[in-house]
Amino acid sequence: MTPLVRDRALTLASDELPAYLYDLSALRGHAAAVRAALPPRVELYYAAKANPEPEVLAVLGPYVDGYEVSSGGELAHVSKVVPGRPLAFGGPGKTPAEIAAAIELGVERFHVESEYELHMLAGLAARMAPDARIAVLLRFNLPLSAGSLEGSSLAMGGRPTPFGLDPSQADDVVRLLTDGTYPQLELRGIHAHLASGLDAPEQLAVAESIVTWSLALTERHGIPLAEVNVGGGMTVDYAAPDSRFDWATYGAGLGRLTDAHPDLVLRIEPGRALTAYCGWYATEVLDVKHSHGEEFAVVRGGTHHLRTPATKGHDQPCAVLPSRQPWPHPWPRSVAQQERVTFTGQLCTPKDVLSRQVPAAGLRAGDRVVFALTGAYAWNISHHDFLMHPRPGFHFLGMHDD
Repeated sequence: MTPLVRDRALTLASDELPAYLYDLSALRGHAAAVRAALPPRVELYYAAKANPEPEVLAVLGPYVDGYEVSSGGELAHVSKVVPGRPLAFGGPGKTPAEIAAAIELGVERFHVESEYELHMLAGLAARMAPDARIAVLLRFNLPLSAGSLEGSSLAMGGRPTPFGLDPSQADDVVRLLTDGTYPQLELRGIHAHLASGLDAPEQLAVAESIVTWSLALTERHGIPLAEVNVGGGMTVDYAAPDSRFDWATYGAGLGRLTDAHPDLVLRIEPGRALTAYCGWYATEVLDVKHSHGEEFAVVRGGTHHLRTPATKGHDQPCAVLPSRQPWPHPWPRSVAQQERVTFTGQLCTPKDVLSRQVPAAGLRAGDRVVFALTGAYAWNISHHDFLMHPRPGFHFLGMHDD
């Protein structure tokens, strides 16, 4: 953890825990490195679903070309927090009201995921903005080989899913956008986000397949291809928190791809891989208990605050910080007697497990535990109100890059 996070985790009072600690200076440095690794004709959009905290969105501003939103709520939130920035509107189940709101806000790109959605967008555009030209990227669930996605932790394409258009619909839908049927809509390009958890070589193989397929489609119809969005999904390895996605290799590969197609702009939309490393969840050990040959440390909070380990089925990386404070109670501390401890939360379910068999000899009630890689898909995907425990605090450190 960064020095800013360590100091704050140790100085917060017990009743100020649990708390999310975000090191915005670390986020700033990581985002700058990612941006520097990408060639000029690769646009970087941030997938706001990963972490929509206003401070996070604002810090990313100088390093991203825009933001991807996937609901009416995200659309309203992001457009308010970072006004005037380009937005791409995606998601498999858009409502008429959400599409209308996006048209009113002048959203830069619509990721259309079905023929029905295309008809809905066209109908609303004809009524609300008859003189406009609304840019459309058609999202397809492309038939990539199993080998292309074998390292994936979460597949959204290459198999039956509710995401995107089936490739068999491609020619009919392209014709709707090119034969004058819908004059308000402009086919700007193709979108295909197919998997998450891929390393750089796997991501490049997927990107090349998407570009090849997209070019074949547009060449078949005799139309230019301006943009291809190859999505996000860059791996974040929770079992090896010091490991990072190889942005240099990925950027070089995308550069070769754009060099081969000089008129094409590529877009990527990472979320987790941008912000996961800037967040920590700090808490306190409430009790250490022995059960059937194992030891468990119950901490303030739990998976109702930090759902990631339960959702992904992993152990959240963590570090123990022995308390600096004298024990304030007349009763003795509970203390771990074994070398390894499983960290659990306060919920009345055996699924409330944050990390298993962590080396923590001598762990005591009152010690602090800080869980890393909580800057994405953590608080914002958690079931906050289960058992009605207090919500965590939020601390944004390194607000200014001094």
